[in-house]
Amino acid sequence: MKRKLPVFLLVFLLVAGMLAGCSGAKESAGTANSGGGAGGGGDTIKIGANLELSGGTASFGSSIAKGLDLALEEINKEGINGKKLEVIKVDNKSDAAEATSGAIKLVSQDKVVAILGSATSTNTLAQTQIAQDNKVILLTPTGTNPKITVQDDGKTAKDYVFRACFIDPFQGTVAANFASTTLKVKNAAVFIDSSSDYAKGLADAFKESFGKNGGKIVGEEAYVAKDTDFRATLTRLKAKNPEFIFVPGYYEEVGLIVKQAREMGIKAPIMGGDGWDSPKLVEIAGKDALNNTFITNHYSPEDKSPKVQDFVKAFQAKNNAKPDAFAALGYDAAYFLADAIKRAGSAEPDKIKAALEQTKDLELVSGKVTLDASHNPIKSAAILEYKNGEQTYNSTVNP
Repeated sequence: MKRKLPVFLLVFLLVAGMLAGCSGAKESAGTANSGGGAGGGGDTIKIGANLELSGGTASFGSSIAKGLDLALEEINKEGINGKKLEVIKVDNKSDAAEATSGAIKLVSQDKVVAILGSATSTNTLAQTQIAQDNKVILLTPTGTNPKITVQDDGKTAKDYVFRACFIDPFQGTVAANFASTTLKVKNAAVFIDSSSDYAKGLADAFKESFGKNGGKIVGEEAYVAKDTDFRATLTRLKAKNPEFIFVPGYYEEVGLIVKQAREMGIKAPIMGGDGWDSPKLVEIAGKDALNNTFITNHYSPEDKSPKVQDFVKAFQAKNNAKPDAFAALGYDAAYFLADAIKRAGSAEPDKIKAALEQTKDLELVSGKVTLDASHNPIKSAAILEYKNGEQTYNSTVNP
């Protein structure tokens, strides 16, 4: 069996090998895509999409891609300042190292002015330094970890990094308040994917807010992505007799966790975040097991607003399926970027950056968006409940 190179060495070699290409581009065009670069020339504006199109979170990336494709079809009917958007997609295979190499390719070879993606926080974080160094916009539709858009001081925004979704502290706080106020539970257990920045961020926010509400965390357990048997860990949690279990993971493991928990007689309400939002969750867990489970999410397709219903109708006509939140945010991210390019009157990344920062009250499917100083949208969250395998609207929580 051949030994694999360590991930950090592989990434180093990829970066070293491609920086020469970036350097050459800089010598001929200032910085990568400076002044619009190749990505803003001619009749098209090149943007990249660095998404999880295969691997463990492929459902997320595929949904974003479908939402993005629908948005681009609509946007390109009229164009932006006389130009059309051209998207170049790369598959990061649900892997951070692949996300890094994909970002390098999009910047150095394809000369894009902006990158949309990734779906997950870990894969988005893997690209932020490349975006910063090359002064190319990175706009994640669904990466919720606060670290994505801010420097190590936790306050200063990364100039070229933005998001179209709310962040983990808000999502974790909403879940904690729902557990305390609506479900009126006094104690809870937390079960997280210890390899996931996303899961750890939500868990930290949940525990802090739940404690402030007077709640007690009676048990904490962890697993690692790709685990399939959670019975031993669930047995320990069951012994703590929690009134509520918070599981802020991704659908592949969460489906098995919920299924096995119910098989073991755990009847307590179980809640997670937007990482549950995949049709595959129902396939994995089963309809009955998902009863009495809840998620925080970015929108509900049951929202009666004309903007949401027009999107749902168009998406269903194109894809023969109801759009999940990842599809909605992929669609929104494209319109978010297009709006900034239009207002900037230019495809130069520095001018797009300035326009993005000035976004205020932009009406999108997932809500009205105004950016804060950390490049995070100030927007509402929806709480959804699973009933017989279907997501049903429960309530809306405003920021």
